[in-house]
Amino acid sequence: MWMLGPIGFTAPWLLLGLAALPIIWLILRAVPPAPIRRRFPGVALLLGLKDEEVQAARTPWWLLALRLLALAAAIIGFAGPVLNPQRAVPGTGPLLIVADGSWASARDWPRRVERMTSALKDAQQAGRPAAVISLADPPPAQVSFTDAGALIQSLPGIQPQPWAPQSFDAANLPEGNFETLWLSDGLARDSRAGVLTALEARGPVKVWQPQLPVLALGAARIEDGALVVPALASTIPPSPRDVAAVGRDPAGIERELASQPLQFTDSRETELRFDLPPELRNRITRIEITGMRSAGAVSLTDDAVKRRKVAILSGARDREGLELLSPTHYLHQALAPTADLIEGTLADVLTADPDVIILADMADLPEQSKLHDWVEKGGLLIRFAGPRMANADLDADTLLPVQLRAGGRSLGGTMSWGDPRALAPFPENSPFAGLQVPDDVTVKAQVMAEPTPDLSEHTIAALTDGTPLVTRAKMGQGAVVLFHVTANAEWSTLPLSLLFPQMLERLAVSARPAAPEEADLAGQTWVPQKLLDGFGRLQDAGAAAGVPGEELAKAEPGPKLRPGIYTAEDRSVALNALPRGATLSPASWPANVPVEGAFEQREMPLKGWLLGAALVALLIDILATLALSGKLWGPRAMKAAAFGAALILASFAPPQAHAEDMDPARAIEAASNVVLAAMPTGDAEVDRVSMAGLKGLSQVLNRRTTVEPSAPMMVDLENDDLAVFTFIYWPITADQPAPSPMEYAKLNRYLRGGGMILFDTRDADIAGFGEATPAGKRLQALAAPLDIPPLAPIPDDHVLTRTFYLLQDFPGRYDGTIWVEAPPADAERAEGMPFRNLNDDGVTPVVIGGNDWASAWAVDDRGMPMFPVGRGRTGERQREIADRFGVNLIMHVLTGNYKSDQVHVPALLERLGQ
Repeated sequence: MWMLGPIGFTAPWLLLGLAALPIIWLILRAVPPAPIRRRFPGVALLLGLKDEEVQAARTPWWLLALRLLALAAAIIGFAGPVLNPQRAVPGTGPLLIVADGSWASARDWPRRVERMTSALKDAQQAGRPAAVISLADPPPAQVSFTDAGALIQSLPGIQPQPWAPQSFDAANLPEGNFETLWLSDGLARDSRAGVLTALEARGPVKVWQPQLPVLALGAARIEDGALVVPALASTIPPSPRDVAAVGRDPAGIERELASQPLQFTDSRETELRFDLPPELRNRITRIEITGMRSAGAVSLTDDAVKRRKVAILSGARDREGLELLSPTHYLHQALAPTADLIEGTLADVLTADPDVIILADMADLPEQSKLHDWVEKGGLLIRFAGPRMANADLDADTLLPVQLRAGGRSLGGTMSWGDPRALAPFPENSPFAGLQVPDDVTVKAQVMAEPTPDLSEHTIAALTDGTPLVTRAKMGQGAVVLFHVTANAEWSTLPLSLLFPQMLERLAVSARPAAPEEADLAGQTWVPQKLLDGFGRLQDAGAAAGVPGEELAKAEPGPKLRPGIYTAEDRSVALNALPRGATLSPASWPANVPVEGAFEQREMPLKGWLLGAALVALLIDILATLALSGKLWGPRAMKAAAFGAALILASFAPPQAHAEDMDPARAIEAASNVVLAAMPTGDAEVDRVSMAGLKGLSQVLNRRTTVEPSAPMMVDLENDDLAVFTFIYWPITADQPAPSPMEYAKLNRYLRGGGMILFDTRDADIAGFGEATPAGKRLQALAAPLDIPPLAPIPDDHVLTRTFYLLQDFPGRYDGTIWVEAPPADAERAEGMPFRNLNDDGVTPVVIGGNDWASAWAVDDRGMPMFPVGRGRTGERQREIADRFGVNLIMHVLTGNYKSDQVHVPALLERLGQ
């Protein structure tokens, strides 16, 4: 390629044609020829006549210039000009690819994989060995070079992690000298300098770093009743983004509950405020930057933003001017900043359905049965003792965690049993474990528990003499907690200490601070329930091990402390990908390190533009010639102009909304034959099994029927026209992302147009359809926006039982019930036939089950089954029935309910007189 500044030419020898332009200029100047003057007296007879045709004496210079420019543009266009051509410089020696692999890399991960693939292909063609290192998951031992082609196959296994790059020991670099390609995540890292120095000592280093601002969200907090979310950027983005607060609606379906525009003005840090009602705010599970797939763009919420509704009631009237003696004063002071307090009678607060009810020295409960039902349904009842409880007859009180003695004991008085008692350290199995007990907290009176064999099991706090201070008992789905002292300072100094609000927070009465301290989490093992991946998707933690509270309080995400939701007792803590107090700064590299991707301009072929310009210039030349000859105006000219305008408008007509966004080759391949498609789940293993299952079903159809399907495809909901797919298999995973509203519109058009979707929860081995499995719940949420008709278990006379094979069971890897469109209520059994008249020439748009059909159909490259089904011959028989069900399913899609025409056989025979 010959370069001329930033423009390269693929066929530069064609530029020699430009040298002929002066000659062409002279030729054009000679046409038409110059007129010759002759004196002829008869010309006087022509005076006054109008000449209809006008011919210029000489071609105007501007018209000649236009023609030459058109010709020059055509010559240059055919020479193959390319703006900013990418000229690959072949490397030498082994190639090491270093990827930061952090959450900041996830936003454009496909581009990074494409860049790594391109580099490895070049290395493979040059016969260079290669190696790949992800700094987010650094290798524990020395890396060795291997075949570049084998590494290309392993690239799908490299995924971004939801934490920053980890420290890397330079001793684990491969031996010898090599060339390095570093895929930067775009953020400045303190640990990068040492690794870069070690790499430069081994050979040249080149950096790939896109010119995209990195955005992230910090931990959410409550401030003045509003939900506040900090937002950070490495550089100020050129356009605003949207931030959505996502949670579950009353039906349990996850959806966007609120949104705010995210815009950075003069600073790389800003805050978003969501002013929402408490009921709506407490439903929020995460805040995310819309359209950005990155763990850093997600802020998980926990108890810090879920202010509980707490009802506080007292058995005594507050005395005016004596607030410090009020049984509820210290409760209000401890809970008002972190909870929504409810006042009223017990009947009133039960109607408000609070999360917690606190009773301060209430002995006679007017609504005991209703309060008992409220606790059993999941409420938390906290009771404080006092003189009324100590002197009351509590035999009929069923809302106490332990049995109490009549009266109480007094410590430190003239008639007391001894000196005031201090608190004993909290046991490890207590929710208060890890809290420091102040020396000045003492108890001088308390109600006593009857000694029973299980008293120690209910005691979660005690005095130094072993007598219970706080007891707790489960009751249905809720719990009852009793403080054996008063809620004011009458019996103890506990309400005067900082330990008091900490104990209430440990009982999940109030929301904890946005940034929990080590003391708040210490002493407990926090078990992960949901974990974030690098793309910001929440996944079940499975059997992940718990972490000590001291480690969780550090809030430093890494391989041993993954971002997600951690729980202990009734409390939850969110660990986000962005560490507490972190800032985002753009990465800077030494001047001797070339950086690609950041400031390079994209390669742009100019051939089409130049040839188009030449064509436009020729059209202008034609119009100018007609104008000079006087033929531009008139009826014919106007018709020609109207026709030309119509052609121009047609060329600029908006594209159709069907398959124009779909790759033409892909659309032709899918539309030209029967194609079975699978819906992506985001889980690479599930998607692999889906494609293998459809491949196996396609082979069965090819062998047993006249249907010869093409290779199965994975659906691209954003770009594909679903009408070209015969059948879509949709496996359900618990953390599968929901389609966008536009994608749901596509799916509904597909279902209304006669398409079929097979939903497979793959859980029939542990639950029936519709039961509360994670996949079943996710299916309900995913299917809610779809136009699905009423469903029913498949009847014995459904067409699916006989479209090709006669079947009564529809197993996959498991054998459970399947659901199809419910038959008409007025369908009647045909005379003399074993099935009803269900022929409406329609196809059930959905089939739902959990039998894991893809695993039963799946075959490997040799055509052998990939997964076992059942045991021995029985299992192989089940696999055969699964294959037959697949055949019946596809035949049903292709032929509709034509088999139901058999119900008309008696009438046809009667008409024929037979």
